[in-house]
Amino acid sequence: MGLTLEHVDRIVDGETHLSDINLEFPSGSRNILLGRTLAGKTTLLRIMAGLDRPTRGRVLVDGKDVTGVSVRKRNVAMVYQQFINYPSFTVYDNIASPLRLQGVPRREIDRRVRDVAEMLRLTPFLDRLPSQLSGGQQQRTAIARALVKEADLLLLDEPLVNLDYKLREELREELTAIFERGRSIVVYTTTEPTEALMLGGNVVILDEGRVLQSGPTDRVYHRPESMRAAEVYSDPPINYLDAVVEGGQARIGERITFPLVAHLEGLAPGRYHLGLRANRFFLKKRTDRDVALESVVELSEINGSETFVHVSHQGFSLVVHETGIRSHKMGAAVTVYADPAQFFVFDQEGTLVAAPDPHPAGPSARG
Repeated sequence: MGLTLEHVDRIVDGETHLSDINLEFPSGSRNILLGRTLAGKTTLLRIMAGLDRPTRGRVLVDGKDVTGVSVRKRNVAMVYQQFINYPSFTVYDNIASPLRLQGVPRREIDRRVRDVAEMLRLTPFLDRLPSQLSGGQQQRTAIARALVKEADLLLLDEPLVNLDYKLREELREELTAIFERGRSIVVYTTTEPTEALMLGGNVVILDEGRVLQSGPTDRVYHRPESMRAAEVYSDPPINYLDAVVEGGQARIGERITFPLVAHLEGLAPGRYHLGLRANRFFLKKRTDRDVALESVVELSEINGSETFVHVSHQGFSLVVHETGIRSHKMGAAVTVYADPAQFFVFDQEGTLVAAPDPHPAGPSARG
């Protein structure tokens, strides 16, 4: 089964929720819709499922127009953010419920329920009610109920967002393996760039109801076509500095200059925006070509085993990602170092001009 969206718009009370969406999802593909809150991700899922109709455009399945076909007549399964289970049903009965509605024979129901329960580590809990489960077990049950249908189209709307960090990590790994074994078209929404990278497959970057960019997950991450796409696909958002290129070198502000190395070679004279993800800024010099930015600490934010140091440099707010728990006093002077070979270069319209080598030497880090 292949799913195609052609020129899909969705307008509600005069407000545009989706604008001219054109996407193709091949049979068996894994697809991530990445965007911030209100980007249009859930709206798009509802149109794919047949829960809502587009204001304009068509939804095609294997070339057949199904735009007006009810969700009940489509082979679709959907998992929501909330733990939606039947409270009076056991875990077994919750998982079996869509198969019973389809009239699947009892022996086949039992086989499929037990198979998916084993995959999601729910076998010991099949006789329990949802109220007797942890949050993670409740969401596993909801996911199992969707998977057991073996639907052509599996839609997951931020299914892990309400779980704690450890449970999210565990389920993410399990889901990736399950998606790889299945035949369904999987469409999974998230606000987290790191989650998109971990799940792999293809990514669609949505912003204010529009597709900014789509393609293989890694390729889009390493070559964001616009400043906005780079912002959405970076956590924390990518840092930007203004630069002028002239005389074979680049200048940041009035005093900082550096030669055009690596992918910067050949840049035409002019003004550019330089982008650098937080994990490519450092508080220690690492290479001879590093650029030193004298800065002031605005905030030191500890998040688990990571520290995000917010600094200001000549009016620019920058974020440095450090591994481990670090202490930095507000107002303290710090020097932030950046390797020019890691800069993304965007023109004045915000379009990508040059991107760094996606596989640089040295330790890798989060996005």
